[in-house]
Amino acid sequence: MTISIFRSSAIALLLALLATGCATQKAYDYSAFKASKPRSILVLPPVNSSPDVAATYGMFSQVSYPLAESGYYVLPVTLVDETFKQNGLTTPADIQNVPPAKLREIFNADAGLYIDVKKYGSVYQVVDSVTTVTAEAKLIDLKTGTLLWQGSATASSNEQNNSNSGGLVGLLVTAIVKQIVASTTESGYKMAGVTSNRLLTAGRPNGLLYGPHSPKYGSD
Repeated sequence: MTISIFRSSAIALLLALLATGCATQKAYDYSAFKASKPRSILVLPPVNSSPDVAATYGMFSQVSYPLAESGYYVLPVTLVDETFKQNGLTTPADIQNVPPAKLREIFNADAGLYIDVKKYGSVYQVVDSVTTVTAEAKLIDLKTGTLLWQGSATASSNEQNNSNSGGLVGLLVTAIVKQIVASTTESGYKMAGVTSNRLLTAGRPNGLLYGPHSPKYGSD
């Protein structure tokens, strides 16, 4: 009898915890996004809040693909970057402080994507080397300055790590190999690609909506 009551209480507690966990996943309010109906996106050079100097352009070079695949026209990032430089704006912070209406006047885009790279690059440890890229993004209506959407994503080289059966020696060898690979292949760039896809591919929970050039437009 006591065991039965205990089991019932445990199940009830588990269900309550699961319900609480689900309740914390609040659905994003897309009303402003749907009212704006952006077709073209201007991606501004990302602000770099990480210590790695490669973060801005490592991320900037990878954002066009997931946005285009999601159904939006993306202004060519090289042209955008050069236009800012020709106008004396060379730092992402200064560029992101330009009023939305001015950006609209110059580029004639519907929305601007503002990105902040929080983490970028590898951290070397005694028995491991981990490359992590974390970024936050905001989509702003350039006509009105209204926030349409915001989100964040992260990717780490440790996500697919398997347990090492070679003991301490095996861990040390693996760590050395990973450090060499990270230093010679710019592993942050690869992780930036994964992060960009997670952040900017439409259809993900609380992610971007599909754009007008996608066959799934209006389905979300």
